[in-house]
Amino acid sequence: MLTELHITNFAIIDQLELRFPAGLVIFTGETGAGKSIILDAIEALVGARAETTSIREGAERASLEAVFKLNELNRTGITDLLVAEDLLDDPDYVTLGREIRREGRTVARVNGRAVNVGLLREIGGQLVDIHGQSEHLSLLNVKKHLSLLDRFAVTSDLLQDYQSSYRTWQGIRRELDQLRKLERDADRRMELLSFQIQEIEAAKPLVSEEQELKEERNRLANAENLAEYGRTALSLLDEASPEMPGISDLVGQVSQALHGLTRIDSSQANLAEQADSLSVLVSELSRDLQTYLDQIEYNPRRLEAVEERLELLRTLQRKYGGSIEAVLTYAHKGREELEQITHATERIEELTGQEQQIRLTLAEKVQRLSAQRKQSASTLSTAVEKELMDLSMQGARFEVNFGLLPDPHGLELETGETVRFDETGIDQVEFLIAPNPGEGLKPMVKIASGGETARLMLALKRVLAQADEVPTLIFDEIDQGIGGRIGFVVGEKLWHLARDHQVLCVTHLPQLAAFGDQHLRVSKQVQNGRTLTLVEALATEGRRKELAQMLGAISESHLTTADETLRTAQERTRPSNPPLL
Repeated sequence: MLTELHITNFAIIDQLELRFPAGLVIFTGETGAGKSIILDAIEALVGARAETTSIREGAERASLEAVFKLNELNRTGITDLLVAEDLLDDPDYVTLGREIRREGRTVARVNGRAVNVGLLREIGGQLVDIHGQSEHLSLLNVKKHLSLLDRFAVTSDLLQDYQSSYRTWQGIRRELDQLRKLERDADRRMELLSFQIQEIEAAKPLVSEEQELKEERNRLANAENLAEYGRTALSLLDEASPEMPGISDLVGQVSQALHGLTRIDSSQANLAEQADSLSVLVSELSRDLQTYLDQIEYNPRRLEAVEERLELLRTLQRKYGGSIEAVLTYAHKGREELEQITHATERIEELTGQEQQIRLTLAEKVQRLSAQRKQSASTLSTAVEKELMDLSMQGARFEVNFGLLPDPHGLELETGETVRFDETGIDQVEFLIAPNPGEGLKPMVKIASGGETARLMLALKRVLAQADEVPTLIFDEIDQGIGGRIGFVVGEKLWHLARDHQVLCVTHLPQLAAFGDQHLRVSKQVQNGRTLTLVEALATEGRRKELAQMLGAISESHLTTADETLRTAQERTRPSNPPLL
């Protein structure tokens, strides 16, 4: 629900901060005071078009912000959106913001981060419905009618059972489509796969050989230099001349000298030991170097063979993957696909039989689902028409229209029809309304806007209250065209609706206003030559005077009537007084 609203430099609002409770929130005040401006701000916050003309004169930008507390019904859907966009801060609250700039650009924000208006609208649509003089009407979205009917009809078990079979059918269809495509291209594909697999298998690539081959190529290509460096090192180690003894001889002389030193000074025995170790190390180095030199050969043929092998491995990698591992994986998958193609015909026959059987199951389940929907639709129509009658729309009719779309590839029903189906079933559902006696039923999107639309919305919301996940409902001047007696009825219905939702309502009827859990009076004043909108939360006496003012003027008779109006509202909302359903 909406808990906080902050408005700055919007129309005639300079600075406004409001906090809202749960339940029914009533806005009253003279025409032009700014009640609808507050609703326009909320509408902009949930993604409606924001015009630069709404910026307060003399300001460069208007700022809007609203804080919503999430409930159990809409928390999952909104949290999923926030997580997907990395916008989640608090799992219990979400903050929407809108900044309208004089140069024409607007900035939408969710939890303080800039987002596109589409995301703001998607989140806002799950938080607020504004009914009356606006376009933000979820019940006018035909795509939502079926889901609302399903939740009213409590078809979840039937729908889930059907959808489980539908997903099974989808899996069969996907595999069949893949196999039939393989079958159509079987000969060409088998020839290509066979060639590719044979090419890889003939090469017998090993994961580790490429690095080993590169090292061998390096040695073969540099054999002369390697031999020269090795012989030079070995010569320095072992070959002696009258002018220059070898390193091995010199180390031997060092060892003899240190042993002589040790015989005189035994405390330096470790020096002799180090000399002996060095002598052994030099000897081993000389031996290992000789072994390495014996292995070095200048072999152009072997070098050519290594180059050819490396080029073959590079070719395989270019064709089948960026590494030998990828090449081997490609071969493995190719063998699996060959096996699949080989047995495709048998599998197609098997799956075709399964598909025919699952279609029969789907047809049976979808018809039971459709029957449940139609039965509940009749109950829904009766309930809505009763609500409309209570709202002074005698003779108004409501109907849930069911349609089927022919499809030669669809499900065959008991009637022999073959119709389109999807994850929701076969029903094409739309709510129809005839607001006045003698008029034909029309789609809800065709009906007039204003108070009549708002009352239709109220009737539907009342009946669909338990099926509606949108927590905050706003009705702008729902009392258009109705009198005081009906005002009590509308007020009571809104009050009961507000037990399951937060309801904000702009009204000029004191009989309706008396039912508010919170009463906000909107007024405008002129300060320093500028018009300002002010909002005051009314306590007991202030509320009594406001109702009297709405009756005409603050007088003893009107104050008495206001007291009676409040008393009537209290009596109608006592716990022992059941909702009007």
